Amino acid sequence: MRELTGERLEKELARLQDMHIYENSYAATHSFIAGVDEAGRGPLAGPVVAACCILPEDAVILHLNDSKKLSEKRREALFPEIQEKAIAYGVGIVDEARIDEINILQADYEAMRIALQKTSDMLKAKGLTDKGPDLLLNDAVTIPDVEIEQIPIIKGDAKSVSIAAASVLAKVTRDHLMQQYDTEYPQYGFAKHKGYGTAAHIAALKEFGPCPIHRRSFIKKFV
Repeated sequence: MRELTGERLEKELARLQDMHIYENSYAATHSFIAGVDEAGRGPLAGPVVAACCILPEDAVILHLNDSKKLSEKRREALFPEIQEKAIAYGVGIVDEARIDEINILQADYEAMRIALQKTSDMLKAKGLTDKGPDLLLNDAVTIPDVEIEQIPIIKGDAKSVSIAAASVLAKVTRDHLMQQYDTEYPQYGFAKHKGYGTAAHIAALKEFGPCPIHRRSFIKKFV
């Protein structure tokens, strides 16, 4: 991918600076500000994945944005850069059986709590704190059963670098899982549609029936 220079680089740096507005607003009163986001609430198959990410105040990750606004190639390039530059991060995965058991919303919250715990564990392992993040910036939700201060931000994955970073970590992790499932169940095309309800996926579901990773509570009208 072509490197940014001159006016294009200045414009990108200005955009990223705008995405630090929430982090900068709370930096004086909070030590570890984490962004939280998820991927995979809507698909008919596979897990829901959440990520939590704490970036340094001076982090510059060019092109970082809401994962849905990025090409797959761009997300894949950003994935290791975010992991390298993050102070701490964590990913939570909740599978289709658990989704069917407790519903997608509660599974989403569970994945977020797992991601948060893993982020806290990384902070502790690095000797940075004996607690964990002291502020969560979430993409439009408030996570229940979490004592940490939370700020839900509508469309936060496009407004906060921390949430954007979490969105990329969650999305790429889930995409990789679905690509692995594609090798096990190639007839469904998971590598292409990642489990979402495309016409091709629904046609395959009707032809072959559900496989072990389909969410039974999501596919009732198709089988």
